[in-house]
Amino acid sequence: MDKEMKVSKFKRICVFCGSSQGKKSSYQDAAVELGKELSYSQDAHASRVKAVADMHQRKAEMARQSDAFIALPGGYGTLEELLEAITWAQLGIHDKPVGLLNVDGYYNSLLSFIDKAVEEGFISPSARHIIVSAPTAKELVKKLEEYFPRHEGVASKLNWEVEQLGYTPVCDISR
Repeated sequence: MDKEMKVSKFKRICVFCGSSQGKKSSYQDAAVELGKELSYSQDAHASRVKAVADMHQRKAEMARQSDAFIALPGGYGTLEELLEAITWAQLGIHDKPVGLLNVDGYYNSLLSFIDKAVEEGFISPSARHIIVSAPTAKELVKKLEEYFPRHEGVASKLNWEVEQLGYTPVCDISR
């Protein structure tokens, strides 16, 4: 093991994961490996607890305080949080890397779906690069450290900040 301490450009990484450990021991092993990798490359510490009003505010607060996102294998909740982080990056709300810890190919079908959406013109090729994927924690953290945005955001950060201050625009779809 390399005794030299790595200095990460990330101070806080938001990790999305399932509420259960799944059926394979490799999922739990990967979570432990990620914890060790993050502790090794950062001055890891527990975050403070902050009460929020609802799930939207919870996700917005996690996104605001994080420098990057990592999704471990999980279910609907993990997928929903992951896709929202990806969408916010595509819109230009943030330029933070979004990583998939693709343990035993868990996310292969999702990545194939996204590649199909690119092929069919629903996702731009440059926006495809928002997602960083690797089979091991060490490789994923390295790729996240090397990440730079290649896509064009479509929403201004100022609009996002105004919304976070309490202004929520209403869309009138009746005609």
